[in-house]
Amino acid sequence: MLGGIRQEILSGIQHEAQFERIRKKLRAFPDYPISTADYETAAQFYNRCRSKGVQGSNTDFLICAMAHCHDFTVFTLDKDFFHFKKHLDFKLDLIA
Repeated sequence: MLGGIRQEILSGIQHEAQFERIRKKLRAFPDYPISTADYETAAQFYNRCRSKGVQGSNTDFLICAMAHCHDFTVFTLDKDFFHFKKHLDFKLDLIA
């Protein structure tokens, strides 16, 4: 799991007990290391999409870069990734 994904999942959980329960379950998934090249690819992806009028967060483009560089599949409910996919090469599975 990417640390940024862990952070996004846990952010906004209002009840401490629920936060702790989910935090403990997520600990089963170690953080995947992110390299300088991954961050550089994320910046390239950001710039490419931005030049096409597609906006996203730095975390979103890091997720796309990691999928691209490490042959991961992005599983998401976030429709923004469909727009990124039009301009970027990564595996995507939108959850219905």
